[in-house]
Amino acid sequence: MEKQRFYITTPIYYPSANAHIGHGLTTVLADAMTRYKKMQGFETRFLTGMDEHGQKIAKAAAAGGKSPQRHVDDMAVIWQNLWEKLMIDNDDFIRTTEERHIKGVEKLFRTIYDKGDIYLSHYQGWYCVSCETYFTERQVGEEHICPDCGKAVDIIEEESYFFRMSKYQDRLLRYIEENPYFIQPASRRNEMINFVKGGLEDLCISRTSFDWGIPVPINEKHVIYVWFDALSNYITALGYGSDDTALYDAFWPADVHLMAKDIIRFHTVIWPIILMAADLPLPKKVFGHGWVLLDSGKMSKSKGNVVDPQLLIEKYGVAAVRYFLLREIPSGQDGYYSEAALVQRINIDLANDYGNLVSRTVAMIEKYFDGIVPAAGSAEPIDRELEELAAAVVPEAAAYMDKLDFANALAAVFKLISRANKYIDETAPWALAKDPAERQRLATVMVHLLESVRIATMLLTPAMPNIPPLVWAQTGHEAAACLDWQQLAWGGTKAGQQVKKGEGLFPRIEWKEEEAKAAAKAEAKQAETAAKAAAVPAEAAAAPALIDYETFAHVDLRVAEVLSCEPIPKADKLLKLEIAIGEERRTLVAGVAQHYTPEEMVGRKIIVVANLKPAKLRGVESQGMLLAAADGSRLEVITLPPDVASGSKVR
Repeated sequence: MEKQRFYITTPIYYPSANAHIGHGLTTVLADAMTRYKKMQGFETRFLTGMDEHGQKIAKAAAAGGKSPQRHVDDMAVIWQNLWEKLMIDNDDFIRTTEERHIKGVEKLFRTIYDKGDIYLSHYQGWYCVSCETYFTERQVGEEHICPDCGKAVDIIEEESYFFRMSKYQDRLLRYIEENPYFIQPASRRNEMINFVKGGLEDLCISRTSFDWGIPVPINEKHVIYVWFDALSNYITALGYGSDDTALYDAFWPADVHLMAKDIIRFHTVIWPIILMAADLPLPKKVFGHGWVLLDSGKMSKSKGNVVDPQLLIEKYGVAAVRYFLLREIPSGQDGYYSEAALVQRINIDLANDYGNLVSRTVAMIEKYFDGIVPAAGSAEPIDRELEELAAAVVPEAAAYMDKLDFANALAAVFKLISRANKYIDETAPWALAKDPAERQRLATVMVHLLESVRIATMLLTPAMPNIPPLVWAQTGHEAAACLDWQQLAWGGTKAGQQVKKGEGLFPRIEWKEEEAKAAAKAEAKQAETAAKAAAVPAEAAAAPALIDYETFAHVDLRVAEVLSCEPIPKADKLLKLEIAIGEERRTLVAGVAQHYTPEEMVGRKIIVVANLKPAKLRGVESQGMLLAAADGSRLEVITLPPDVASGSKVR
């Protein structure tokens, strides 16, 4: 039987030495998804690369005293080194200066030109060199500022070739509406539907004012517009335009084009229409994830707030950086980075919960059974509860991974890890070890713990691929078998395996005094801001001002389901909730920790204010607010019956 295939791409990146953690998020997401699919038995192909043509690159090269080709050659080394440090296992790294790409772009241009969908005319309008994008007078406004990057745009006037994009407006709109999963998440899809309905103009696709690009094959005075050039990489890397199209035939159309949300317009409007005009299949899905934000906003070189992932890797290790990006940034939404949040994830999730579970389990088998895994006895109800949770977590994590929602997939895995740690406290192996009559019971407990470690570690493999080999060296599991998704069924731990305790997987991070003070100061400021926002004057609480119905109608109340919940470190009153509002996933911070445990919140159907402006509480962005009733010191979260659909509007 022929293997199923899976093709995922990231954008080809602009060749700058200033790669930041946002680039890392896109590429780590794609890498984790590829590793997951490999575990499931798919034949995979993962493409990334570099966008090396255009006026911006020619100017950057001249500023550095280099030829454009030398400039991009130097940049390619930097980017490929970064991906190696991040453990990115891509199958191909396409560069748009390569001959294979140039031939493919020339063929694509000729194909569309021969159909009559490219014509020669004259362009006069606004152009942003930084974004390499054309804009209308309405888009740049009276101050002539790029609506995307905020920089001044240039007026250009030159002979150009145009692509009849407007011709395909209705066809594209029908396709998007008839294929609801083509653009994800849903918020991006709605945005692009509105954009297309606003009207498409024909696209200028050549320039004559510079020559660093692919010459137009029918008129070499012109070079091809960089976006027409760059977007074509997804098929030229598969051999489109060459004599060998085996990869193209096997892997196109792509399963996922993955990118940050700021370039989704090019991939869901320009690129699909290019493919339509060339009579080529469209990609199955375009997914636009959110940005990694700092307190100062979106990262940019001009703001001087770029976070270098290489420095983080050197300081905290690649596994921790990858885990943080996948766990902390909500699927399809913006997420916040801070070093304090990264250290908290390392210390709480990786060191305290996961690393400690592995260490304690192996140490106890060494101590009580001389390092040889015993045969388990009959399972008791508490053992079966752990088995059932492990069985449920596997499909739950897979369902989230299939949606590129690694934040919730990892939260699911940590439900098993947390339960296994609690299981240790409940079964008290140290007490069982004192009673010879409980020897068989102790063996059963040890096997259940080691099996939980095996399943959790397998599920963590796509996120932290360098950690499982370290675990298998301690637990005695066969590494090759633990890369097979089919082996996730309970029972993979065998009697007679030898364990051997090694070094801790994730040593706790002890910050230097000045680092701790800086983090504490930042947290104190966030707490103060949150307190001010939450404060309500007594007189206002006693006699709230009347509002009319129109004002109330602006409040969007929705039913949400609590998917996972965890305490926020150093915040006695706060819980961090991952919620679902229909298909949308959000993070919400609620001050209910003194009234509910995290376990009591999971699974509840609650009511949330869905259109509340996000606010940061203790370093976590809260995207909404739940409704609760307070009666003196008592607080009750308003909970709805389980059969009320998530996402329903509360009227």
